[in-house]
Amino acid sequence: MIRVLPILLPTLLLWAAAPAAAQDSAQDSARERVPNHLLGAASPYLRQHLYNPVDWYPWGEEALQKARAEGKMIFVSVGYASCHWCHVMREESFEDPQIAALLNADFVAIKIDREARPDLDEQFMLATQVISGTGGWPNNLFLTPQGDPVFGGTYFPPADFRRLIAEIAALWREQPEAVSAEGYRMTLYLRDYFTRQAAAVELTPARLERIVAGLVAGTDDFNGGYGTAPKFPRAPLFLFLADAAARRADGAAGEAVRAALDGMIAGGIHDQVGGGFHRYAVDPAWQVPHFEKMLYDQAMIGLLLTRSLADRPDPGHARALRRLIAWLMREMRAPGGAFYAAQDADSRLPSGARGEGAYYLWTPGEVTAALGETEGAWLSALFDITEAGDFEGANILHLPGGDSPDFARLDPLLDRLAAARAARPRPATDRKILLGWNGAAIAMLAEAAQVTGRADYWQAGARAARSLLATLRTAGGYRHAAIDGAPTATPAQLSDLAALGLGLVALHDFAPEGEARAPWLAEARAIAEIIRAGFGPADTGYRMTMQPEGFSPVIAIEDGNLPSGNAMALMLFARLSRRMEAPELEVEANRLAAALSGLAAEIPDQRAGLLTAIRELAEGEA
Repeated sequence: MIRVLPILLPTLLLWAAAPAAAQDSAQDSARERVPNHLLGAASPYLRQHLYNPVDWYPWGEEALQKARAEGKMIFVSVGYASCHWCHVMREESFEDPQIAALLNADFVAIKIDREARPDLDEQFMLATQVISGTGGWPNNLFLTPQGDPVFGGTYFPPADFRRLIAEIAALWREQPEAVSAEGYRMTLYLRDYFTRQAAAVELTPARLERIVAGLVAGTDDFNGGYGTAPKFPRAPLFLFLADAAARRADGAAGEAVRAALDGMIAGGIHDQVGGGFHRYAVDPAWQVPHFEKMLYDQAMIGLLLTRSLADRPDPGHARALRRLIAWLMREMRAPGGAFYAAQDADSRLPSGARGEGAYYLWTPGEVTAALGETEGAWLSALFDITEAGDFEGANILHLPGGDSPDFARLDPLLDRLAAARAARPRPATDRKILLGWNGAAIAMLAEAAQVTGRADYWQAGARAARSLLATLRTAGGYRHAAIDGAPTATPAQLSDLAALGLGLVALHDFAPEGEARAPWLAEARAIAEIIRAGFGPADTGYRMTMQPEGFSPVIAIEDGNLPSGNAMALMLFARLSRRMEAPELEVEANRLAAALSGLAAEIPDQRAGLLTAIRELAEGEA
């Protein structure tokens, strides 16, 4: 594996330490607000950095050409608007005049919104993971003037970050040839990885069952879920297990799915008061979340709940799904009907300081004030709310007992807590409309309508779809996002189109009596043709984008928050070929499955979306 230059290794080990707590900065108010080169950017994340003293540029030829012309290294920082540690680093470091002066003197600084440019995020994240052995956001990298990566890491405390900037700048002045050679070797490694191929393998039912058994064996049979900490929902993996359970009446796979859902529903990762789920937990028991609430998690966990309910009625799962969708409708729906991207992890404390999770935490006194002594004591005992607390001196609501509480008594009390919480400073909402995330939400709503008998869920999905078609569809395709009602210039990426296509197929499949079905399928078919024509040959797997930028074209096969773009494209082709006369799509699907089957079988837990799609192509939908 490529390694970072040896001179930087001691520094890398130093900066592997845990992040420090956030400190509010008074520098912004003390300094004249002069915009940098992010002026005019649509991205909420970029606008958060508009008045930093760092002379940020957006990603683009202007910044890249400046670096080449001036022989300066590039500093790239990737994040997103609702990211807690991105806020911390902005306040601690990017608002610091000394750090800004160091960056401005020796580097061209580029800010990237990972949600606006997932193709660049994918490349820069892998570079950091290869260099440092870990990843996350903010993701900070140093590149040569030619754009080759030489060092990367996530959050840096300010003092360490100052030393790092100085060391990299000195290294470039003293050993530019060695730094350039190291960066070029890293780029070659990344290109090879992103475009790798593997011989096709036959994913027979027997082989798939062995894969299922291996994944079930790797689940956490005590807390539910997959892995230890940090623990993510891993919805594509559990959807693969749910698919296996539905096809083969696999009791172990079904139990693994239910255990994951039960663990999340009982845990602090579940917003017990308002509904919906936070992004991940920092502990194995789902108790302490990272408090962002993302649209993609609601879409994928909602779909997993829906599939679980289709397999076996469960009042707790039905309640969690109902409250999740209610939260989406109440807090995340844009005026046109599409859904916003995220809510922030942070909100303001009474002191005015920024607090991680502050909106969601409770003390016994706050509970008593909202509910009274008797009901407050009952709820505090149920959720283990104590004076000591379990996070920053307060309490994250979770159900440690594991037994289902008396929901008839509990839910009215939670409504009263929600009313009390509404008086607190609210987390900011990232009002980007992202095509792919909305496509996943539409698919979930349509299927949930069928399983629950709630036609209004289908209507909400259809309204969102009409909004996307009106706002993001162009004469030749689609745009990736809309901000403040206007489409951005970035074309839709593979996962955007495939997720939207699957959402439209779901609207067709689950349309209530009297609703038109054919137009949804026709538009999904048109989207499939955009993919076939614009994203490269199926024989190698599709690229993330029509026109690659960055280090390399990216053949994305790993699941992220959604299944990989190739997995969703394969599902879309398979479903369309079964619903209409489209033999060319069936041929394309088989070529794509052959290209990716070997890679899918290599690392099943990271490529479960592909395994689900390949099985669906061969056997039909479960």
